[in-house]
Amino acid sequence: MSDAPIDLAQLARYTGGDRVLNAEILRLFDGQVSEMVGKLLGVLEQRDGRKWREVTHAIKSAARGIGAFAMGEAAAAEPVDPATNRDRAVEVIEALRVEGDAVQAFIADYLAA
Repeated sequence: MSDAPIDLAQLARYTGGDRVLNAEILRLFDGQVSEMVGKLLGVLEQRDGRKWREVTHAIKSAARGIGAFAMGEAAAAEPVDPATNRDRAVEVIEALRVEGDAVQAFIADYLAA
């Protein structure tokens, strides 16, 4: 595992290291990062534990798939119930924002190179 927000070796397992395919996948993920984290804010307000698990699981799976392991780990809070543990849910969302920002900055640098 790399110290970078995205482990390109992990991504290469699926893309064969093809830079064009990497860029396409990273663009898709970049577009979803803010949307998925924003969705959690709505789920928090709705106090919907089922939806919380669905969204955090989707973030975790997608992040780990592209090699954004720290973001995937931050999303591994599926058991948190926003109805009974709002403070912990807010912490998870904040951690996802921080990791998401780092991932998006990495993607921007990768695409600009």
